[in-house]
This record gives sequence, C-alpha cells and structure tokens, in this order.
Amino acid sequence: MADTEQTKSRRDQHLERLRSKYPDKKFEDDEEIYGQISDDYDQYEQELEGYKGREKSLSDMFAADPRSAQFLTDMHKGEDPVLGLVRNFGVEIKDVLEDPEMQDKIAEANKDYMERVAKSKQLEEEYAANMDKTLETLRAYQGQQGLSDEQIDEVMNRIISVVNDGVMGKFAPETIDLFLKGINHDNDVAIASEEGEVAGRNARIEEQLRKSQKGDGTQPPGGRNGEGRRPNRGTIFELAQEAM
Repeated sequence: MADTEQTKSRRDQHLERLRSKYPDKKFEDDEEIYGQISDDYDQYEQELEGYKGREKSLSDMFAADPRSAQFLTDMHKGEDPVLGLVRNFGVEIKDVLEDPEMQDKIAEANKDYMERVAKSKQLEEEYAANMDKTLETLRAYQGQQGLSDEQIDEVMNRIISVVNDGVMGKFAPETIDLFLKGINHDNDVAIASEEGEVAGRNARIEEQLRKSQKGDGTQPPGGRNGEGRRPNRGTIFELAQEAM
C-alpha cells in the first residue's frame, strides 16, 4: 500500500500544518496562505529576538561572575538558596548581612520582597473572586443562548488566546478584524436607531400639518365653512416641537 500511496507535495504538507494550527481558516488562495506564513515568520522572529536578549543577559551575568551560574544551577536542582549562597560565595555572606552599613539596604530589599508577596497574594485573591463571577456569567449566558459545553469552551479559548496575545504584545489581523466588526455593528445599530427616531418625528410633523390643513369642520367667522382666515397654528418649527 505504501508503494501505491502518492507522496504529498511540500505545498500540501505545509497546508496541512497551517489548517491544523488554524482550524478556522480554509487557506484556499495564495494571498491567505502566504499572508499567514509571513505573520508566523514575524512572530517567530520576535520570539527568537526575545530569547536571544534574555540569553545575552544571562551570559553577561555569568561572565561577570561565574559563581552566579553555579548558584542558579544549584537552585534549579532544588538546593536551599541559603546553602547555595554559602557554597558559592562563602560564609562571608553572613558578615555582609550583619554589616551595620548594609542594614538600611537590606531592610529596603526586604520591604520590596514583602510588597511583591502581598501584591501577588492580592492578585490571586482578586483572580479567584473574578473567576467565580465569570463562571456564573458563563453558565447564565450558555443557558440564554442555548450553547453546548463544547461551544462555550471554544468561545472562552478564543478569548483567552486574544488576552494572552495582548499580554505578549501580539495583535493578529483576525483579532483586529474581530473588534472592527464589533465597532461597525455598534455604529450601524446607533445609526439605525437615530434614523428611526427622525422618521418618527417626521411622521408626527406631517400628521400635524395634515390636520392643520384639513380643519375641524366648523364655519369660521366672516366666511363659509372651510373659507376665510384659518387660525394661526404656528410655524413649521413650532409644529415640529409639538410633535416631539
């Protein structure tokens, strides 16, 4: 069977990878195919530059003091940081901690540490509280819209993907299109509502004018019915104001 099976071209192989990575896209024309390839290359280059920058920072630090590399390696292996400091920097590190001239700096560093811990705990608590409310909102929305668990999961995965990209400073064309469509929809609804209000006011004005021209059927002084001087009903602007 392997002998009769046709070997897929590199183009078909690449299309399969793209469609597997982006299942919501069809990639039926070269513009969409090469556009996505270009976007992927840009993303890979940005990530690669980020990796290179972080690698260079670590390399510079290790070159300046090789003991820092061993200290981080020991921590990665699970060694106690305090023992790691002594092992790599000597027991003199204890003297530094007890140096009166260093007390203010140590106190400031410890203050920064405690603030980070407190902030991290606060964010965790806020996240947990917000997530509880979000889950309630999702359950209510799912019931109102009649969505399946798979559908609501897909929606949330898309939202989380957009949020994660935003944190990393990535905004894909499809994300921009999504929000642009939402803005255009809101504008269309606002325009339609305004046009409806204008149409309603115009209809009321025309009805007032029609009644004014028809009269009430009584004979005005100094003439036959329908003749003579009609009572002053006001200008078109006053009629418009009455109709509102």
